[in-house]
Amino acid sequence: MRISPLTLLPPAIFAGLAAMFYIGMQREDPSALPSMFVGAEAPALTEATLPGYPGFPAAALRAGEVTVINFWASWCPPCRAEHPTLLRLADQGIALYGVNFKDTSDQAVAYLRDASNPFRGIAFDPAGRTAIDWGVTAPPETFIVGPDGTVLYRFIGPLVGSDYEQRFLPELEKALASARGGES
Repeated sequence: MRISPLTLLPPAIFAGLAAMFYIGMQREDPSALPSMFVGAEAPALTEATLPGYPGFPAAALRAGEVTVINFWASWCPPCRAEHPTLLRLADQGIALYGVNFKDTSDQAVAYLRDASNPFRGIAFDPAGRTAIDWGVTAPPETFIVGPDGTVLYRFIGPLVGSDYEQRFLPELEKALASARGGES
């Protein structure tokens, strides 16, 4: 009795898929989206700004201090949820800059006027090109950039709750300690 090679194809496909799924489940954090910029120089930012707000000079990324870059939009509910956290970070003296993207300047300005502005400077990216350059998938996303302009960490989602406390804050504290010459 001869077995057709086609009868072996479904079990072979199943075995291949099972192996891929198994390997994928062995990752440290299967929900994490890796950033190709972590450990690399931060990409350029648009020079466009929101009317009436300070811009985001390119030199700010290499100004010798840890910088936090937050990509946000006025129409984004998670961005609104994280806004009190951004205000607290700014009050603590964190060099916090914003990139408003896929938004209108009128809506962004109205939102900042109503909710208060936590940012030292804001880049305006209505077409989302800067967000694409940074690998941003959806707002909000926040990056920690080292004093030399190297991207140290990428956080996807709103800076709220235990996720913020357990993942973002330790990375920010590590970056600040390293910048001060302390233990990382």
